[in-house]
Amino acid sequence: MHIHPLITDSATLANLCARLSNSPFVTVDTEFMRESTYWPDLCLIQIANSEEAAAIDPKARDIDLKPLLDLMTENDEVLKVFHAGGQDLEIVHNLTGKTPYPLFDTQVAAMAMGLGEQIGYSNLVETLIGEKLDKGARFTDWARRPLDKRQIDYAIGDVTYLAELFPKMLERLRKTGRGGWLDNEMERLGDPASYANLPELAWTRIRMPSRKPEVLGRLKAIAAWREREARSKNLPRGRIAKDETIADMASHPPREQSDLARVRGLSPNWAQNDIGARLMNAIAEAQPLSEAEMPPREDRKPGLGKEGALIADLLKLLLKVRSRDADVAPRLIARADDLELLAAGVRDLPLLTGWRNDIFGKDALALVEGRLAFSVRNGKMVMSALEAE
Repeated sequence: MHIHPLITDSATLANLCARLSNSPFVTVDTEFMRESTYWPDLCLIQIANSEEAAAIDPKARDIDLKPLLDLMTENDEVLKVFHAGGQDLEIVHNLTGKTPYPLFDTQVAAMAMGLGEQIGYSNLVETLIGEKLDKGARFTDWARRPLDKRQIDYAIGDVTYLAELFPKMLERLRKTGRGGWLDNEMERLGDPASYANLPELAWTRIRMPSRKPEVLGRLKAIAAWREREARSKNLPRGRIAKDETIADMASHPPREQSDLARVRGLSPNWAQNDIGARLMNAIAEAQPLSEAEMPPREDRKPGLGKEGALIADLLKLLLKVRSRDADVAPRLIARADDLELLAAGVRDLPLLTGWRNDIFGKDALALVEGRLAFSVRNGKMVMSALEAE
C-alpha cells in the first residue's frame, strides 16, 4: 500500500479524492480535540482504500475540504468504513449537516461475528489480523503543529489496518449469511438526527426523578439555554453548568437573579451579569411540559407491573442463552426496552420479524404466552415446549 506524505494543499487532496471516488470502499478515521470546546476541534483526517492511504491536515492554511466531504456525503457508490465511528460521523455532520453514506462500522459488524458488543479497535486488529498496535501516540496533542512522523504513522495505521480488516469481515459475514443482520444498526448509526443536538431536546439527556410538568418544563428551558450558551461560547456544556445544577434549579428555581449567588455550582457573579440574566429569562419563560412530551415512567412500559418485570427478566435470560447459541452479541438481537415491551403485551417489534424472530423472537413470544418453559437437566439449562391446557 502506498502511503502519501501529509496532505496540506487543496490540489493534492482533490486528486486523492478523485482516485478514491472510483474505489468500492474507503476507510476513514479522524483525530480531534474536544476537552475544552463544545464543537470537536478537527485536527487530522485519515483515509485509505486497498491501494493507498493518506492523512489530511484540516488546519493547513487555505485547504479546501469540499472534495473530501463530497466523497463522504454525496458519493453513494463508495462505501465508507469506520470503527466505532459515532464521533467521526458527528464531525462530518457538523461540517455538512449530513452523515457519510453508505456506511459500514466494523465495531457494529463485530456484534454479528460473536466478538462482543463494543470490541476495541486494537483488540479487533489483534483478533483478525494478528498484529499488535503501537498505542504510544494515542493521547497526543493533535492540535499542536508540526505533527511528527510517529504521530502521522500512528494515525494512518488506523485506516490501513481497517482496509485490511474490512474485506475479511465482509467475507465472513457473507459466508455466514449475516450481512443483512446489520442493516438496522447501520441505519440507526447513520441517522443524521442522532447528531443534531437540538437545544429543545437537551433536557432528555439529564436524569431527573420528578414527573411534575412544571419541573420538567423548567428543566427543558434551562437545558436548552445551556446548550445555546455552550454553542455560542464554544465551551463544553459542563463549563456552563453541570447537569446536577440544572436539575436542582429546575426543582428549586431561583426567584430573583440575586438568588443565583446561592446556587451551588454557579459563579456568584451570575447574580448581576448578563449570563445570569439570560438564565433567569429562560426560567421565567419556561412552560409546563406538555402531556405529549412527558417521559414514560421508570418501567417505561404500559401495564408492565411487578409480574411483567419478572417476565422481562426471564426474557433477558432467554436472550442470553439464544445469543450464546448463535454466537452473536445480544444487543444486535434485542434491546432491554424491546423485551419489556414484549412482556407488557406489545407485539409490533423488530425482534418478532426476520432473522431476529428465527433466532430469538419466536421462542420469546412462546415464553410470554406460556408455551415454553425453562428447566435444568444434567446441570444444563434447557427449554421445552408446553402442551396447551
